[in-house]
Amino acid sequence: MSDSPQIAGGSPGTGSARATGGPAAPGGDGATGDGPSASGHDPRVHALALAALGVVFGDIGTSPLYAMKEVFSEAYAVTATHDHVLGAVSLVLWALMLVVSVKYVMFIMRADNRGEGGIMALIALVLRGTENAADARKRRMLMILGIFGAALFYGDGAITPAISVLSAVEGLNVIAPSLSSWVVPITLGVLVALFLIQRKGTGTVGRLFGPITLAWFLALGLGGVASIVHTPEVLAAVNPAYGIAFLLEQRFSAVFVLGAVVLAVTGAEALYADMGHFGRRPIRLAWFGLVLPALVLNYFGQAAVMLRDPTTIRNPFYLMFPEWALFPMLLLATAATVIASQAVISGAFSMTRQAIQLGYCPRLAIVHTSEKEIGQVYIPWVNWMLLAAVIALVIGFQSSSALASAYGIAVTGTMAIDTLLAAMVFRRIWGWSRLRTGLFLAVFLVIDLAFFGANTLKILDGGWFPLALGLLGFVLLTTWKRGRELLMSSLRESGIALKPFIGGLGNHPPARVDGTGVFLTADRDGVPHALLHNLLHNKVLHERVFLLTVVIDDVPYVPPDGALSVEDLGHGFFRLLIHFGFRDVPDVPAVLARLPAIGHGFEMMETSFFLSRETVVPTVKAGMVPWRERLFATMARNAGSAAAYFRLPPNRVIELGTQVEI
Repeated sequence: MSDSPQIAGGSPGTGSARATGGPAAPGGDGATGDGPSASGHDPRVHALALAALGVVFGDIGTSPLYAMKEVFSEAYAVTATHDHVLGAVSLVLWALMLVVSVKYVMFIMRADNRGEGGIMALIALVLRGTENAADARKRRMLMILGIFGAALFYGDGAITPAISVLSAVEGLNVIAPSLSSWVVPITLGVLVALFLIQRKGTGTVGRLFGPITLAWFLALGLGGVASIVHTPEVLAAVNPAYGIAFLLEQRFSAVFVLGAVVLAVTGAEALYADMGHFGRRPIRLAWFGLVLPALVLNYFGQAAVMLRDPTTIRNPFYLMFPEWALFPMLLLATAATVIASQAVISGAFSMTRQAIQLGYCPRLAIVHTSEKEIGQVYIPWVNWMLLAAVIALVIGFQSSSALASAYGIAVTGTMAIDTLLAAMVFRRIWGWSRLRTGLFLAVFLVIDLAFFGANTLKILDGGWFPLALGLLGFVLLTTWKRGRELLMSSLRESGIALKPFIGGLGNHPPARVDGTGVFLTADRDGVPHALLHNLLHNKVLHERVFLLTVVIDDVPYVPPDGALSVEDLGHGFFRLLIHFGFRDVPDVPAVLARLPAIGHGFEMMETSFFLSRETVVPTVKAGMVPWRERLFATMARNAGSAAAYFRLPPNRVIELGTQVEI
């Protein structure tokens, strides 16, 4: 089905005047990201911090399963000498401190869009700060950069479940080497089951996420402490000089080492992306109060066991624990990686819904799996595409070490883009000086680009897979956005101005029938094509005609009292504007039910909704290159129904078709 222009779903930054917000003040750290917990006295802070453990920290929390092991991979020819081990764990420690604690927690998490985080919210803030005409080219480049960063998330979304679950199940190689041939089948079974239950929602299972992940982090910390006690000299690695000396000694191999170290910070972006769900303060509390200490202790514990026995580099995580604890840790690790995978999958659903709302993606079938939680959605198409990619990764790579060669490039690319976009927000919205902004970029962009550059060496060894998924996503998102712009332009060229049309009806009135006709249109100044077709073929108009335009603002949510406006155009015509945020559920009938309260009675059973269904015809006219026009036409044919997307009653909808050349 084609995506007709009834949705005026503008790009971020093109919403109405009410679409303002962002950081509360140039100082940045207002209460917008904390919600009710900002005061520090809200009893929900600790409950939210517990809930955030599974959703926010699942990915970064499972990195100890493979990160240290990969630093000493046979492929890099790095030996596990005393100084090398201390240097490696020192690099991991300072990567966690600089990338996660400083860049994301202290800086980027303050750049919220009315409490909402994530790269889509960051794009909206950046575009809001570059609205003047002089920045038109820069604005477009920043938008493209941001969309590419969002697209890279899908590459990460495929590889995270694969490497996480596979690394957990590989504990069988330590516990029962005779069962090593079952690692891949068990991994596939766990992952397939995880994707199959997505349609049932995560509400029930989600209640277990926090306690299970709490147990996981406690186990990480306790295991690390037990190992450190036996080899306390490992604590010397707190000195960053060990890490610097390690890199200088390795020379060219240092690039490969950095590509492995970055595995310890994968998932850092989730702290920012999930800020809208839990608030800034609960996430910070969970990070500094439990997650960071547990991770650091575990990495140092792994380094300690490697100092005692260099042969443990084959799997320092499991070999750090006593034999009696191996099987319980295998079960707990598998549960933790399933939770981490669930968080990534849910993030892909949420990202796709936001992209649809903002006009970068065609409408897809969206199932709301909870009547209470607005953010719990299931998108079948995304679910099955991710499952196919995950199965291909597990079968194709067979081990977490092989998958590690493909991991990181999508994550580090997104991190670098976050830094650039955040710097623009700090400069344009917060009013930072050029010097301060330059220092921020000089420190963090250098770190991001070092990690990204290190991971580019993995492209031929598998890094091409998540990069290709991200590139495919970027092409689809930008093609849909540009195609929609061309479609709207073509419709406007062939359209009729609204005000003269209504005036002409006064001079030559058609037959009017009882009831209300609602015509969905994205062009506020033109006559909807569905209305013209209806008048041409049926020769009648309803007693009351509402011209409905749905606008997606660049804010996560629009309050009910600001979502609806009505303008009387005369002769029984009314212009109706409904505003939604990019995280709102676009339930049009629910909003229309409020019309009687503002003086316009609205009986659903006496109302007909008219939608225009456009068939896109690619042409040689200036626009996109031919292959992108054909791609857009294919996407338009397969887009979901506007009636279902806006939750219109099926028995009250009439669709009228037309062909449009682009």
